[in-house]
Amino acid sequence: MPALRVPKGEAEPVKGKLKKLNLYDGKRRPRIEGDFVLLPVFEDERVHSLGYEVLDIELPLRPERQIYKNLESVLAERLTKEELEHLRRYDIVGDIAVVQIPPELEHRVDDIVWGLLKVHPFLKVIAKKGFHEGAFRIRDYSIIWGERRLETVHRENGVEIKVDLSKAFFNPRMKGERYRLVQLARDGERILMPFAGVLPYALVIARYRKVKITALELNREAYELGLENIELNRERLRGEIEFIHGDAFEVLPGLPTYDRVISPTPRGVDALALTLGKAERWLHYYDFVEESEIGRFRERILEECLKQGKECAVRVKKVSDFKPHVFKVCADVRILG
Repeated sequence: MPALRVPKGEAEPVKGKLKKLNLYDGKRRPRIEGDFVLLPVFEDERVHSLGYEVLDIELPLRPERQIYKNLESVLAERLTKEELEHLRRYDIVGDIAVVQIPPELEHRVDDIVWGLLKVHPFLKVIAKKGFHEGAFRIRDYSIIWGERRLETVHRENGVEIKVDLSKAFFNPRMKGERYRLVQLARDGERILMPFAGVLPYALVIARYRKVKITALELNREAYELGLENIELNRERLRGEIEFIHGDAFEVLPGLPTYDRVISPTPRGVDALALTLGKAERWLHYYDFVEESEIGRFRERILEECLKQGKECAVRVKKVSDFKPHVFKVCADVRILG
């Protein structure tokens, strides 16, 4: 993603100018490098005519709540205090914004669209989020503004991920979690990844680590998008990805064991015994757990380790909110012997 390299003394006025031109990317943080500041900007020909060096560099995203507050502050001009309390968080996937609009704000759709375009002028589609449908966790969406499509290319952590929200599940909020796994993985590891979707976890890890990943996905359309994503990122990847179309519960029993298993388990699926049985050193097991049950969740993993004759250390980490008092969590299971 582009950034302007600006002398420190000029950073604030240049930032102000970029905002007036709708070129400043407020989703990313600027970075100081010596006597210069790297200012995040959008992909636009105009940034090359400002007289500063333009770099292609990854700058960290701001926290989700901070981005949400930006929309809230913009809409404060149009919505009442009571209406603002009903505003929900939204997701940005490539050039698509995915929003929740509760009944209390149905009459404010035009204002919400206006606010989103004010905060994110690069958007081409704004879609209203519906309910999950079917075994593959695909949501129903209705497009409320822009081009009539739900396909886009999402950029994160140095990779490009082709996504079609009408065909495959994708969660942009896991960007930080995907990079956390990069920091844990080591060159030379063999990694198993069931429930791999369009390969966001596999692509990010293979981008930075020289590993061999075996990934599985049952959804045929997600699998085909994943194959496209491997080709799309071919020149960027340090590691290798083998992608298998099939049911994890049928395929995994015939596979060997791996140094590390990463299981972004779908909600309602219990794959703990299956994935633990394939892990030699590490299992990263995701699940959805009520806050009061997190301790019991950890105990259940230790019981399964004992059942399989493995000595384990387990750390459970909250990854994201799912609904009140329910969290998506990751159990980092270290197998000691």
